Amino acid sequence: MNAKMKRRLGAVTGVIVIVLILVLAIVGGNSAARTVSVAEALEVADDAKIQVTGNVVENSFAIENDVLTFKIYDTEADPAAERMLDVRYDGGVSATFGNDVTAICTGKKNAAGVLNCSELVTKCPSKYESGVDALTIAELLDYGDKVLNKPVKVTGVMKAGTLGGVDAAERFVLVDDESGKELPVKFAGALSDETGEGATMVLTGSIGADGAFTATDAALEA
Repeated sequence: MNAKMKRRLGAVTGVIVIVLILVLAIVGGNSAARTVSVAEALEVADDAKIQVTGNVVENSFAIENDVLTFKIYDTEADPAAERMLDVRYDGGVSATFGNDVTAICTGKKNAAGVLNCSELVTKCPSKYESGVDALTIAELLDYGDKVLNKPVKVTGVMKAGTLGGVDAAERFVLVDDESGKELPVKFAGALSDETGEGATMVLTGSIGADGAFTATDAALEA
């Protein structure tokens, strides 16, 4: 091998070494997070990358300047302990996010004990309910003031383009297939991943004087 070939080989080898160093640095910086419970996460040292799964504490969430903050609890822990982890997330929030949804949070705790979440995955078991004894939207509206603020069950189809997040004034709008009448819905709970535009829903809740239906439970029609 002549001197020119040796120099070329040396240069190529040098480039390969540099690339390997960069790859190792990137992989090292994105090392797998340690899976911990909520209780364990509270004791983990700051700046340690962890993945913790818990359920969203009811009405603990808020969205301000596109930043979501909420608390999670460990469903398998002693309820009397009331140990909760504060989470901060500035990514896109799924429309299925809501009270008691299971949240898988990956990130690092800061000095204040808040988990700065870089990855958020939400899971909600599919809920189905029979709509046999439910009112149609037309029937509900025909009752007028007689059913204001009274618990009822209603069924309808989710209108396209109306599904929003928990911070929206209206979570979605239901449409009566036959009459075309619409019902705006307020709901702060979690929705299953199967919930979407065109889905037939069965809601439990009450209609207010403003004409909006405040749901305490939302399920897909069985």
